[in-house]
Amino acid sequence: MPSIAVALALAAGTLVALTPAAAQAAAGADLPFTSVEAESAGTTGTKIGPDHTQGTLASEASGRQAVRLSPGQRVEFTAPRAANAVNLAYSVPDGQSGTVAVYVNGTRLTKTIAVTSKYSYIDTSWIPRAKTHHFFDNARLLLGQNIQAGDRIAFEATNVQVTVDVTDFEEVSAAATQPAGSVSVVSKGADPSGQGDSTQAFRDAIAAAQGGVVWIPPGEYRLTSALAGVQNVTLQGAGSWHTVVRTSRFIDQSSSSGGVHIKDFAVFGEVTERVDSHPDNFVNGSLGPGSSVSGMWLQHLKVGLWLMGNNDNLVVENNRILDTTADGLNLNGNSRGVRVRHNFLRNQGDDSLAMWSLYAPDTDSSFENNTISQPNLANGIAIYGGTDITVKDNLISDTNALGSGIAISNQKFLDPFHPLSGTITVDGNTLVRTGAMNPNWNHPMGALRVDSYDSAIEATVRITDTIVTDSPYSAFEFVSGSGRGFAAKNITVDGAVVNRAGTVVVQAETQGAATFRNVRATGVGAAGIYNCPYPTGSGTFTLTDGGGNSGWNSIWSDCSVWPQPGQGNPDPDPTRNLAKGRPATATGSQDVYTPGKAVDGDASTYWESANHAFPQSWTVDLGSNESVRRLVLKLPPSPAWGARTQTLSVLGSTDGQAYSTVVPSQGYRFDPATGNSATVSLPSTTHLRHLRLTVTANTGWPAGQFSEVEAYLS
Repeated sequence: MPSIAVALALAAGTLVALTPAAAQAAAGADLPFTSVEAESAGTTGTKIGPDHTQGTLASEASGRQAVRLSPGQRVEFTAPRAANAVNLAYSVPDGQSGTVAVYVNGTRLTKTIAVTSKYSYIDTSWIPRAKTHHFFDNARLLLGQNIQAGDRIAFEATNVQVTVDVTDFEEVSAAATQPAGSVSVVSKGADPSGQGDSTQAFRDAIAAAQGGVVWIPPGEYRLTSALAGVQNVTLQGAGSWHTVVRTSRFIDQSSSSGGVHIKDFAVFGEVTERVDSHPDNFVNGSLGPGSSVSGMWLQHLKVGLWLMGNNDNLVVENNRILDTTADGLNLNGNSRGVRVRHNFLRNQGDDSLAMWSLYAPDTDSSFENNTISQPNLANGIAIYGGTDITVKDNLISDTNALGSGIAISNQKFLDPFHPLSGTITVDGNTLVRTGAMNPNWNHPMGALRVDSYDSAIEATVRITDTIVTDSPYSAFEFVSGSGRGFAAKNITVDGAVVNRAGTVVVQAETQGAATFRNVRATGVGAAGIYNCPYPTGSGTFTLTDGGGNSGWNSIWSDCSVWPQPGQGNPDPDPTRNLAKGRPATATGSQDVYTPGKAVDGDASTYWESANHAFPQSWTVDLGSNESVRRLVLKLPPSPAWGARTQTLSVLGSTDGQAYSTVVPSQGYRFDPATGNSATVSLPSTTHLRHLRLTVTANTGWPAGQFSEVEAYLS
């Protein structure tokens, strides 16, 4: 199934994961299960959503919709495949727990699914504008029987209100058998009933199996402290549905000689809140070079893997990471040649997958073919600095507050930080319902964000073959999130399909440049381009049309307001100053008197050209071709400014390249006694996007000067 078909299936609220046979050509992971949305099933309950509002239950649901069941109500799915196990994504009210009854073709099973709010409703007061979040949880069940495609599987709330989001259907293989020559933790005294403390037995087995395999048989094992000194060993279970380890801290070590391979069991933590000073992670620190993590089920931890130190050439693949209160995985600097691929992540409380180049750069590392759903306080994938990084063929859906589907960023958080460098490759990713309103910025974040937060983007950023579907706001955002106006440049967007962007295709909010080729958009909600760099006058963002683009050539007309989803581009307001807040440039500036001061809405600030160097030109990009009829030119109103005459001409251009004279050169009088302004009438045939004033003389000062240049339609 090609990626575009995956996006359409997600948009329709049907399958959110694919069977291995169908996923080979698609973005996302090869998954052993198929997921079905509750809102597409039959129910006696109440459907909620869709909703994108931060802090609402539906906004955190897959597909932004779910089904609420009161006791006695049910939701009934049609099995999409053969299965013998299910995983239920659900929510119950804060402080409550209960059970869900399970029916197969109308017959109630003796087994039930326990549901609880214990691991939900997380508060992070230290994160500005974060609200209570992390409403959903996951619970799994081996059915004890086989079901076939087309069978009816129902879930009924029994003693508590339950909101059902999605069900995963899986055919679980039989438990694996002990490898020859391996050391069983049971032989060292581990208790497979989960009653006794098996920590020392695990340590003894690891010590005895150096260079070999530690076998963790089917059962449940309880560890009361983290393992350390783990190196040159394989830790292997009988399968993630059969071998379960219960601990909130599995491995915690700052270094390892490497050769650690962890595979085929589950680790369930007891993390019920986020405490960033606590290493409540499956792996905290280093596994050492040449290590791997595969076939794991990680749940109810703070972070799945928080990786520091030497993890060269680590492979993390075919894992499930669910319900973490912070990141799913974070390469926290110094990661070289790390491959993170074919993992499934759901319901993270921070970035699902992140690289953060703190202390040393992450280098030549990649996130490839991962499926990510519902990060509820940050991004699906975030790259914070690093060198020669690849983000490829990932499927990301339903980001919530403070998050894009993918963020490529120079936000450092701490020092020493290593900004983006080399080539950043973002290729073949599919983003569905990604992007969110950022409550700190009070404006939206795009599905894919390039953010020069703490420094300019100097790396080469190549964004290719992207599918963006049903973004609530924009598809591509270019921003300096700190509000300091660092440039986002060296960017190419080549080959993209944008379906139903809520506001715009391109949201440009800082200076910089990007080239767009073969970007095709349909169903754009407001306009093709929002190009309003901040701070006002900080510079321009140049969009170069590389050819093959369609469906998004219109420009949002009013930088003083944010486009709202689906509202369209408002009709021009004849009383609005078209130049205010628009990008401005000049042939020269004196000291701090930069071109943007003439469009900042403040008549007390001003642009002044280089002195003693006539002629001098000042230019503003209005963002789209406009029928401008009147200019108002201002100088500061203070009486300290003596009266003067400036000789200038008005020129215009529709493309920023070829300029023609609109009003020939003549003198305009500025006098504080009469407001220190001059009005220029333009011919009725004037149609321009780029407005230029060329000053050849000034009787009051040897430079061109304007405190405001205002452009009106009438």
